[in-house]
Amino acid sequence: MSNPLADMDKPDVIFCTGTNMTECHPVAATGLKKAMARGAKLIVADPRRTRLAELADVYLPIRVGSDVALLLAMAHVIEREGLVNREFIAQRTAGWEAFRKHLKEFTPAWAATICEVPAKDIEQAALHYGRGKPSGIYYTLGITEHICGVDNVQSLCNLALMTGNLGVEGGGINPMRGQNNIQGCGDCGAETFVFPGSVRIDDQAARDKFAAAYHRPDLDPGQPMTKVTALQECGKSIHAMLIDGENTVVSDPDRNHCEHALKALDHLVVVDIFMTETAKLAHVVLPATAWAETDGVVCNTERRVQRLRAAVKPPGEAQPDWWIIARIARRLGIPGFEFKTPADVFNELCSLSPTYGGL
Repeated sequence: MSNPLADMDKPDVIFCTGTNMTECHPVAATGLKKAMARGAKLIVADPRRTRLAELADVYLPIRVGSDVALLLAMAHVIEREGLVNREFIAQRTAGWEAFRKHLKEFTPAWAATICEVPAKDIEQAALHYGRGKPSGIYYTLGITEHICGVDNVQSLCNLALMTGNLGVEGGGINPMRGQNNIQGCGDCGAETFVFPGSVRIDDQAARDKFAAAYHRPDLDPGQPMTKVTALQECGKSIHAMLIDGENTVVSDPDRNHCEHALKALDHLVVVDIFMTETAKLAHVVLPATAWAETDGVVCNTERRVQRLRAAVKPPGEAQPDWWIIARIARRLGIPGFEFKTPADVFNELCSLSPTYGGL
């Protein structure tokens, strides 16, 4: 998020797209409700008429996958009506003239045929957003889990940049993350193409830094791999897999394909608090602790780091995920996993990631 959650009651105009915040982020959404109670306008773009859409001043039930057309048309109206922030554009952006010329043909009438919503509603949404002082954008997985997800987000960024709604209280581009601590997982390098701190693995200076930290002078970044690719390689180039805290069989869109792939492995280890459908396929199931049984930290959607303290003792032989992974690494003879407490893990993260430095 470019703005803190505390800003959510400050916009004059709120633009929500691909998000059902009143149900999926009910606590955070109270800020938006406060803003609306004092007169803020709400624009909602969503194929489904959600509860949030029921509250909207302008509701755009666009056709699935037509987000870019909508956002281009909104940008067209904002430029046509002179609602751009020329000082911000001159000081903080590049390529404005080319983008301005590019917008000429993308009228609300053009977008209406693609989005299947009235052109007048697109026009009204654009005028509200362009006139807001400030206007804030909020989105979630509804616009990112598409083949054009990157284009969707870039188009939202264009709206914020051309109106100067970045770096202002109540404005910004604000993705609301989908799961608890998913931001923290990404910050720790859980994505296959980055090191902790969101540094790309193909950055040679970063590779040298982490090779030294992890005692791996031969560190090879290899190729980024998605879950889809990993499942395709089960039984081929991948013979063993550890799945931690995910019920892959249920979350994967093709259950039969997923089960077949996991059964092709020579060895499957699942770390979880439940005997899930995925755990039932495992050769070894290691019981983990739940959130109330674990010491550590979480990082929420606004990157606020919060300390967690265990409230109850874990049952049976359950252990924290960090402890399980560290023990497996040590059994494999991998150096650098001599952690004794979650504080040791967090301190290492702080020493390696500028994002967490000083915490």
